[in-house]
Amino acid sequence: MTRKRIILPFLIGLSYCLIQVQTVFSQQAQAINHVIVIGFDGFGAYSVEKANMPYLKTLMQKGAYTLKTRSVLPSSSAVNWASMFMGASPTFHGYTEWGSQTPEIPSVTTNKAGLFPSLFTELKSQKPSSKIAAVYSWEGIGHLLEDRVLNQNIHTDGKEEETLNQAIRLIENERPNLLFVHFDEPDGVGHDKGHDTQEYYEELKNVDKKIKAIHQAVVKTGLEENTLFVVVADHGGIDKGHGGKTLSEVEVPWVMAGPSVSQGKVVQSPTIIYDIGPTLARALGIEGNPVWRGKIIQEFFRD
Repeated sequence: MTRKRIILPFLIGLSYCLIQVQTVFSQQAQAINHVIVIGFDGFGAYSVEKANMPYLKTLMQKGAYTLKTRSVLPSSSAVNWASMFMGASPTFHGYTEWGSQTPEIPSVTTNKAGLFPSLFTELKSQKPSSKIAAVYSWEGIGHLLEDRVLNQNIHTDGKEEETLNQAIRLIENERPNLLFVHFDEPDGVGHDKGHDTQEYYEELKNVDKKIKAIHQAVVKTGLEENTLFVVVADHGGIDKGHGGKTLSEVEVPWVMAGPSVSQGKVVQSPTIIYDIGPTLARALGIEGNPVWRGKIIQEFFRD
């Protein structure tokens, strides 16, 4: 009789705790309804600390970040944007070059559209009602996307200001659950004037203004409390080029701010660019595709 008196309250208490834990996880899962990813081509992590980028640095302090995320090789565009959203290495998804339009190596698996599964396809598959949009300056991005899963697929033909305006319009009017915005700068300045030059840092001031304008659009629409805001890059650079094996070329920033994200956290875990897709999938409340090889970087999130 004594044991029953002891065990019964214990079981009741345990059940209550499990319910509370389940409630917390449910609230966290529901907290992020929108993920906005801003990608800047050729934005090397080496430059962040030296750059005059007050808005980005405020987001870094409000959220979690690492300046040591490594690209895949070669440290160039298409191969890394593909790896980011496909959660795997080039030898898995098959896009291996700067301007890959189709896989040079056959993908290890493909979906019904004949493409390697990406964050975009997984979100639409698992949450069919999701609104997904992409706005990009560089046409190469379009070759990595599956048009049928995108509600909005906008190529601005290198017009950076138009890319910014379209991104703001989508946030204010469409409120997508997943939005990817690609800017071709500061890569253009890196090739023209050189990385780690005065001109490059002047362009980073414009990069910061774009980050601010898009984030302020989120605030203006009242979405800040349930939006994960992400700033990433595909590669860095050295002199007037990239694609090599120096840290200036392969280390890129990865910044996240929003609900459930740690505040003022410098992520210490080693990260590679194909960890981004699985980590964003976790934020969106979906499962990563089993063929993905990237990891969820839990350190970005509060316990």
